[in-house]
Amino acid sequence: MRLSLVVFTAALVAGCSCFQPRQVTPALFIVIPSAADGHVGAIVVHRGAESRVIDTAYGSQRLRSDGTLERATLDERDVRSRFADLIAALPGTPASFTLYFLEGSDELTTQSRTELDNIFAELKRRPLPDIVVIGHSDTVGGDAYNDQLSLARARRMREMLIGLGIPAERIEAAGRGKRELLVPTEDNVPEPRNRRVEINVR
Repeated sequence: MRLSLVVFTAALVAGCSCFQPRQVTPALFIVIPSAADGHVGAIVVHRGAESRVIDTAYGSQRLRSDGTLERATLDERDVRSRFADLIAALPGTPASFTLYFLEGSDELTTQSRTELDNIFAELKRRPLPDIVVIGHSDTVGGDAYNDQLSLARARRMREMLIGLGIPAERIEAAGRGKRELLVPTEDNVPEPRNRRVEINVR
């Protein structure tokens, strides 16, 4: 008997989402807690006039071939052993990291250099990460100079990630100059927190 599995993680389900199968194909619906913080989301399975809410960790409902819904009895061990490959293929929880630079340079500060190993370790745990590196500057200098500097910072970080073994095609780099200040300042203020790259991972 053909069985399709639908797995919802808390990272992908915010609040309550609804799913209504159109064909009577046997299916299993499971809510899996977020790997990051254990948060449990919720889903609603509709079949005709019947609705079932699943809002507990590893809660599940089975859609039978005759179109009826029944509660499936699975625990964490069952789910992780039966669907290990599928769970491993789920996208990771989005993450964001910020690193800071020396003034007028694409060299990281001493503190940010010490954080690199932790960031790299997190990125390497993700099998196929999509990464966007966005460079920023403070307000010292003109627009063109800061656009170039922020892009140089993003590209420098991109090259470091490629050196780590992350495929180049999975990393985008962009520079925003002084357009998106973390700490709003007047022009020509050397604010250290604005000299940064943001690494966004999906």
